[in-house]
Amino acid sequence: MDSKILDFMKCKNYVISEYILKNYKKLDLSIDSFVLFVYFINKGSYFVCDYNLFKNELNMDVKDVMNFINDLCMKKLIQIDLKKNEAGKIEEYVNLDLFYNKVFLDLVSVDDVKESNLFSIFEKELGRSLSPIEYELINGWIDCNYKEEIILAALREAVINGVNNFRYIDRILFEWNKKGIDSIDKVNKNKKDFRKENNVVIPDIDWLNDDE
Repeated sequence: MDSKILDFMKCKNYVISEYILKNYKKLDLSIDSFVLFVYFINKGSYFVCDYNLFKNELNMDVKDVMNFINDLCMKKLIQIDLKKNEAGKIEEYVNLDLFYNKVFLDLVSVDDVKESNLFSIFEKELGRSLSPIEYELINGWIDCNYKEEIILAALREAVINGVNNFRYIDRILFEWNKKGIDSIDKVNKNKKDFRKENNVVIPDIDWLNDDE
């Protein structure tokens, strides 16, 4: 058999997801940038940015590869991270989290995002956008039948205590649920009992309506 045919049969096959096929126009990419992007997706979500490897596997010029990578970065489909390798040298890594976050938010249906105002309040108080995992956590709290007012009260406690992470909020909700605290009145009563027992003063801040 001809060696060229054998080489062809040994070639790796690249996979394009149905989502990308249906939405490739939204990506607004040139055909070359699109080819590079599909190649990246098949390499994984995080890997070393090896320009020479990309050049050889895609039969592209290194300068073109760099331009196409810049295009993907500008379209916020990938980002290039700097990280020390095992030898202690700084290396560039291709990170596809931006793309997968975008896909997640695009695929989230109205039913999945049950309380859009709840999410916007979290983003406002945390001062940043929520990650897909954080969206899932909030939806998980809702699925556990935590009332919106209780979730916001837990967020308030976290903000007041300066511990603005979801693990802390989840712990508050867990403890309140264990104590049967399922209303703002019970939250306030629990807080007053804590003050009496520990002789502390906690400022009562209406942070949700604070415009300053």
